Amino acid sequence: MKILNIHKSITSDELLNLLQEKLNPLFREQKQSDLNFTIENNDGAIEISQPEVYEGYLFSIAINGNELWVTRSEHYVDDVNSLTIESILNDLFVELAGEKGITFVLEG
Repeated sequence: MKILNIHKSITSDELLNLLQEKLNPLFREQKQSDLNFTIENNDGAIEISQPEVYEGYLFSIAINGNELWVTRSEHYVDDVNSLTIESILNDLFVELAGEKGITFVLEG
C-alpha cells in the first residue's frame, strides 16, 4: 500500500469524477490502446478494474482525511497496463494536490 498526503480534503465522489473523466483518455493516449477501465465507488473505496482482462481490481483508493491509501493488486504488480495506470494516477494525484503538493507517508 502507498499512502499519500495531498494536504487537502477530497471526497470519494470528487476523486471518482476526476478518474472517470481523465484516466481512460490518458491511458489510451499513452498506450495507443482501446482498453477501457471500470472506475467505480465500492463501499467508499474507488476501484479501477477491467473485468474482461483482469480478475478483481487493479487499484483500490481509499480516502482517509487528507490521505489517499492506494492499494495495487498483488497479482498484477509487473503488468505493463498496471504500471501505466500507476504512472497516470501519480500525475493525477499531483494535479489534485495543486500547489500544496504531495507527501509520501508510506510506501510498501
